[in-house]
Amino acid sequence: MLGEAEPQWLSEEVKTGTTIIAIEFNGGVVLGSDSRVSAGESVVNRVMNKLSPLHDKIYCALSGSAADAQTIAEMVNYQLDVHSMEIGEDPQVRSAATLVKNISYKYKEELSAHLIVAGWDRREGGQVFATLKGLLTRQPFAVGGSGSSYVYGFVDAEYRKGMNKKECQQFVVNTLSLAMKRDGSSGGVAYLVTIDEHGTEEKVILGNDLPNLFNQ
Repeated sequence: MLGEAEPQWLSEEVKTGTTIIAIEFNGGVVLGSDSRVSAGESVVNRVMNKLSPLHDKIYCALSGSAADAQTIAEMVNYQLDVHSMEIGEDPQVRSAATLVKNISYKYKEELSAHLIVAGWDRREGGQVFATLKGLLTRQPFAVGGSGSSYVYGFVDAEYRKGMNKKECQQFVVNTLSLAMKRDGSSGGVAYLVTIDEHGTEEKVILGNDLPNLFNQ
């Protein structure tokens, strides 16, 4: 009826949640994410792959609004394809991260998304970049999403400089497992992407196969 106040839930911000991570190793990077997409207390997708390709050897991990994050990834993917044709070679990871940063800053009032960009190029090797509202910083590893608050202590304690590919893959799996056990907005399966000069390897780990570290 006219004059009635709209329901409170229409004006409330929808809470989202996820866990994403990326880490460098000598010669490449490993990215990982959970697969649960939530809106408030509802799970709207149990098995979304939040690791999106930006180019052949450059990926991004998505967090925040799924629609916003996917839109940014698709825009950057298109721009990198054009850029690659113009220069006649594969783009640099920093170029991809800069595009993400520029779009995130330009539309910071309209979009709600945080992307971690990681990949390999022939100039700098494996690289991980955090991008948030115009920030661009290269880090040996980066975590994001609601689940990250549960695992910051773990990653700070367990990270060691110079870990090899297998150790980094296990580091990512352990981090995701802990976050998915503690964070109600993270869950489902774990997606992993490993990138080096030889190409890209994708892997899915079912929830039942993730380690129960606190029971060991």
